[in-house]
Amino acid sequence: MEPFKIKVVEPLAMLTRAERSAALQAAHYNLFRLRADQVTIDLFTDSGTGAMSAQQWAAVMLGDESYAGARSFFRFEQVVRDLTGHPHVLPTHQGRAAERILFSSLLRQGQVSVSNTHFDTTRANVELAGGQALDLPSPAAAELDSKEPFKGDLDVAALESLLARGVEVGCVIMTVTNNAGGGQPVSMANLRSVREICERHAVPFFLDAARFAENAYLITQREPGYGGHTPRQVAEEMFALADGSVASLKKDGIANIGGFITLRAEELAARCRELLIATEGFPTYGGLAGRDLEALAQGLIEVTDPAYLRHRADTAAWFADGLEAAGLPSVRPAGCHAVYLDARRVLPHIPPALFPAHALACQLYVEGGVRSFEVGTLSFGRTGEDGEEEAAPHELLRLALPRRVYTRSHLEHVIHCAGAVAARAASVRGYRIAEAPRSLRHFTAKLVPA
Repeated sequence: MEPFKIKVVEPLAMLTRAERSAALQAAHYNLFRLRADQVTIDLFTDSGTGAMSAQQWAAVMLGDESYAGARSFFRFEQVVRDLTGHPHVLPTHQGRAAERILFSSLLRQGQVSVSNTHFDTTRANVELAGGQALDLPSPAAAELDSKEPFKGDLDVAALESLLARGVEVGCVIMTVTNNAGGGQPVSMANLRSVREICERHAVPFFLDAARFAENAYLITQREPGYGGHTPRQVAEEMFALADGSVASLKKDGIANIGGFITLRAEELAARCRELLIATEGFPTYGGLAGRDLEALAQGLIEVTDPAYLRHRADTAAWFADGLEAAGLPSVRPAGCHAVYLDARRVLPHIPPALFPAHALACQLYVEGGVRSFEVGTLSFGRTGEDGEEEAAPHELLRLALPRRVYTRSHLEHVIHCAGAVAARAASVRGYRIAEAPRSLRHFTAKLVPA
């Protein structure tokens, strides 16, 4: 059962099937363009969509809104320092702001950023800074339904080979958990190996730590030697291996807005701080209200609670089992924050160029008002110079679980709707792009049925 009780409720939008079909058409078949009051169960993202605790709401009332030197910042700074061990803490309004500031201050033109898998905004901010984003996922990541416990790992042999060839690597950034790779965790052994390689080649090593607590919990469950550790102890060990980190705290900060940059190096911190002041705000608020900093500080304490994390992991595993029984296979073993459906297996007749995961997302919305997020060619592919679509490695549909928001009966509705879509899978059509920007096209693209 949920290790919490519910004190505040919000009504759900209950549209008819005809109303949902009309809403999707009006949104140009892009679920980003739907209004929230047109969605019944919103599994689009776990970013900023969680429910804050009574202690967090109490902390909000303590917010110090002073422009400079607010005591809310110093509480936030101390909580983050205690967790990460990194002396320099810069708040930002969200994760992509932290990415932009770090990469703009760190990378030189043409340098390579290596990751287990860059997420969409991470890749965009590397490229905007003049760098090249290179993914080196573990070979195990290709086997979506294998029982390999750490498919989020980075391919250390490929990293060694890259550096041996003299490629100019500006940084290595490990996403924990690996969101674009099916929400899979990264092992401590892999983090240590990557750290050792980076140290030997004088390459800065960072964590994209948006879901650090969930990664730490899965290490305690799956990695030999860590069964007796608490998630907090594992998280501290993870951060101790890194030269710094960026994070969207809309995930494991369990709040609606916020992010951070943490750093060891004074010189890099000074460059980031200068850019922070110019674009986000004074370093003691960084684009956030004092009440946000208070909520984040409390959330970062609560998020490593073993009972809370056990509930997250158990719910994700139960949800994946139910979806598979309904005819929708997913990436296994399930992580914590989402279940990733394998759209390529559900809709084998739709080629990547017609976006099968997006097609599955549209059908799930029409069926039951469920909004989900495509992690496939629409989001991670791109149009080549010849005008052809370059396919993403996988065609996944992410059903993200907002923290402390939905009960299992809500997810049973999703399973029922997904099963109805799977039953008519052969009749589902793909989509083509009618209009899209050059970068991050999936956010605002307009599509039409193929």
